[in-house]
Amino acid sequence: MAGVFYGLLLAAAWIWRTGWAGEPLLYADAQAAARGVAWPADLGWGLAAGAVVIGVSWLTTSCSRWGERLARALAELVGRPSVGQVALLALASGVGEEAFFRGALQPRVGLVGASLFFALAHFVPRREMLPWSGFSLVAGLALGALFEWTGNLVAPIAAHALINGVNLTLLTRQYGDGAKGDVPA
Repeated sequence: MAGVFYGLLLAAAWIWRTGWAGEPLLYADAQAAARGVAWPADLGWGLAAGAVVIGVSWLTTSCSRWGERLARALAELVGRPSVGQVALLALASGVGEEAFFRGALQPRVGLVGASLFFALAHFVPRREMLPWSGFSLVAGLALGALFEWTGNLVAPIAAHALINGVNLTLLTRQYGDGAKGDVPA
């Protein structure tokens, strides 16, 4: 189901940016398209940014009560996916969300606007989930900055997929159903 959703999000982004606007979805602008992708550098920056976000997530979860409550709530939402499901979800969400929020939306509404929409898309009206929207806003700003800095979606997609892949794995292993040491919240 998630794969279908993210596929539709990617299709919407492509139709909006490339079909209607006649611009390449992968790039921030025509100058960036002319420069192309610096694969090793762009992937490296994306993976490095993703690692920083993962570290902040881990510290927040380990060192604060609200972070642990958020982690438990997120683990409850995602259940106990297999390694393959986590990998597919991480890749699909990284590509779909970055194509839509950074590739299609950010060139139209700017870094802050796209980041606010990204945070709203991650809003869940439950008290323990409210920090996720704030975290999503900060992550959206970081991913959007990567898009503007590199001029393409490679770094933000790499960061987003890494963040989701590692964090989903950690969440479900530590807090998911049947996780060792799991205590009801």
